Amino acid sequence: MHPVLEIDRLNVSFDTPDGRVDAVKDISLAIAQGECLGVVGESGSGKSQTFLAAFGLTAENAIVSGAVKFRGQSVLGLSRKALDEFRGRKVSFVFQDPLTALTPHLTVAAQMGEVLAHHFKVRGEEARKRSLDWLERVRIPEAARRLRQYPHELSGGMRQRVMIAMAMMGDPELLVADEPTTALDATVQAQVLDLIDDLRRDTGAAVALITHDMGVIARMAQRVIVMRRGEIVEEGGVDAIFSTPKHEYTRMLLDAAPRIDEPPPALAPPEPGAPILEAKDVRVTFPVRVEEGVFGATKKLRAVDGVSFTLNAGETIGIVGESGCGKSTLARAVLKLLPQGRDAGAVTFLGRALSNADQRAIRESRKDLQIVFQDPLASLDPRMTVGGSIAEPLLSLRPDLDRAARNALVRETMADVGLDPGLINRYPHELSGGQNQRVGIARAIILKPKLIVCDEAVSALDVSIQAQIVALLIDLQKRMRLAMLFISHDLAVVRTLSHKVLVLYLGRAVEQGDASAVLADPVHPYTKALLAASLSPDPAAERQRERVRLVGDLPSPLDTRASLRFLKSKAIDDPDAEQYRPAMIEIAPGHWAAEFDPPTADAPADSGRPITAV
Repeated sequence: MHPVLEIDRLNVSFDTPDGRVDAVKDISLAIAQGECLGVVGESGSGKSQTFLAAFGLTAENAIVSGAVKFRGQSVLGLSRKALDEFRGRKVSFVFQDPLTALTPHLTVAAQMGEVLAHHFKVRGEEARKRSLDWLERVRIPEAARRLRQYPHELSGGMRQRVMIAMAMMGDPELLVADEPTTALDATVQAQVLDLIDDLRRDTGAAVALITHDMGVIARMAQRVIVMRRGEIVEEGGVDAIFSTPKHEYTRMLLDAAPRIDEPPPALAPPEPGAPILEAKDVRVTFPVRVEEGVFGATKKLRAVDGVSFTLNAGETIGIVGESGCGKSTLARAVLKLLPQGRDAGAVTFLGRALSNADQRAIRESRKDLQIVFQDPLASLDPRMTVGGSIAEPLLSLRPDLDRAARNALVRETMADVGLDPGLINRYPHELSGGQNQRVGIARAIILKPKLIVCDEAVSALDVSIQAQIVALLIDLQKRMRLAMLFISHDLAVVRTLSHKVLVLYLGRAVEQGDASAVLADPVHPYTKALLAASLSPDPAAERQRERVRLVGDLPSPLDTRASLRFLKSKAIDDPDAEQYRPAMIEIAPGHWAAEFDPPTADAPADSGRPITAV
C-alpha cells in the first residue's frame, strides 16, 4: 500500500534581484494514512515552502524539481485544471491566519458552498445542509446563524474552525495544517488541536502539521521531521526525538521551549517598601452601537471592570487571559493611553495620582512609563533608521541632549540589549524579527524608565528568539531594577519571568497572587482551564495530562451575564441587568480568587475546591 504522500529529493529555489535563493534542499519524506507528521523548525526553515511547492502553490519565480507522489500518482507537472480538481478534494490546507485566508465580503455559507459546488456539484438547500452539518461537527455554536455571518463577525477560534470545516468537507486524504494555532489563545488552541486529532481518527486522513511550537508537536504528532535552512536535520518517532535528540539544532529547540511543568528560574526579588504603581478599581468602558432595538441604540462594553493591583520596583506582574479579556486595555489605562471617565478608578505612580492628572503631568511621567509592543515591524517607522527610532523618545523628553550625545546614548543602549551598534543606520526591514524586537526594547529603556509594559512582546517570535528576549528582559530588570507588566496568553513564558500573576476574565480579575501559588496551585476554574490548555514539549506528559476544557467560545462582553459564567447561580437572566460582582476572597496570604459555583455533573470544567474566606 502506497503512503498517502511521498516527496523525493524536492528542491525549491527562487530567482530574486539579489540572486538565487535556495529555500528547500533535497527534501524526502512520506506520510501514511491516519498518521500525523510533525514538521518543525523556525521561520525560514522551508517548512511551508515544501508543501506549497508539492501542490503547485509557489510564487511565479519559483524553480521546483524532484518528485511528489500522492497515492502513487505523480503530482508535480499536473496542469492547472488538474490541480484545481485535486486541491481541496484530495488534499486540503488550513493556514495560520483564517482572517486573511477567508474572503471578507462573502458569508460563511457562500464560501463553504463554493467548495461543494466546485468539487461535488452540490448547490442550494443540499449545500446548506452539508455546510450546517460540518459547522456542527467542528463544534461551532449556533451553527445556523454563523452560516449567515461574515468572517469579521466571528472570533479567531470560530474562523479557524470554519477553515477546518471547509478543508475537511471534501473528505480529503491529506490535511496540511500550516501553523493552524499560532494566532490563537491557549484554550482555543486546545479546542482546535482536539478537533484536528478527532477528525484524523474518524476519517483516517493523514495530517502534515507544520509548526515551530514543540508543545503542539508533542501533543499531536506520531513522527517528526526537524528542518533548518531548507534541509531535514533530524527525523524519527516523536518519543525518540523528544527524549534522545541527536542533532544540536533539535536539542536547541527543545531547550529553548518554555515549560509550564518545570520550576521557573530564580528571579531577583523585588525591592521592599511602598509600591511604585498602585491601581485601584480601574475601569474602562466603551459605548458600542448595537443592531437590535431602536436605531442608534448603544450598549456599554466593560473592557476593564474594577481591577486592582500593586507593583514594586524590580517586580514583574504577568497579566494573562484570552483575547478580549482586557489585558492590553488595562495596561493602556494604567499608562494613560486611553480616555477614562470620572468613575474609572485610581492609578498612582511614584506617589503621583495619574487618574485626574493634566496633560502636562502625564507628559512628565512618560519618561518613566514605556511600552514594548507585540509586532516590532508594525510599531517601528519603516522610513526611519534603527538609530532614529531608538533616539525618537530623546527628542521629545530629553531636549537637553545634542545630536552627538543622543547618538552616544543610542549606541550604548543598543549594546545593552544585545544589538551591534554598527546596525545604527540600518532600516527595520533589514533586520530579523528578534533584532527588531530588541530595537523596540532599546527604544523603551533608553530613557531609563521605572516601568515598562510588554504587550505580547515575544508571542510572534520563534522559540529560540523568544528565549533570548525573555532572558534579556530578566537581565535588564536585574540591572535597572525595572518594574514590568508582562501581558501574554502563554503561561509558560509568564511563569519564567513573573513574580506575580493576574488572571483576567472579561475585564475582571478572577485570580491573582504570587506566580508560584497561582500557577502551581490554581483555585479558580478559569485559571485551571488556562493551565490545562498550556502544552508541554514532552509527549509522555501530554498523553498523561488531565484535560480540563471550557465548553464553547468566550461569551459576548456586551452581555452582563457573561462575567458570571462561573457563578451562574447569582446571574439575573437579563443581558442588560446590573449583575452581582463576585467577591475576591483570600485563599492564602497574598493569593486571591473570585467566587465561583461548586462543580456539577454537567459542568466538569467548572470543578475545583470550594473557596472559603481566610
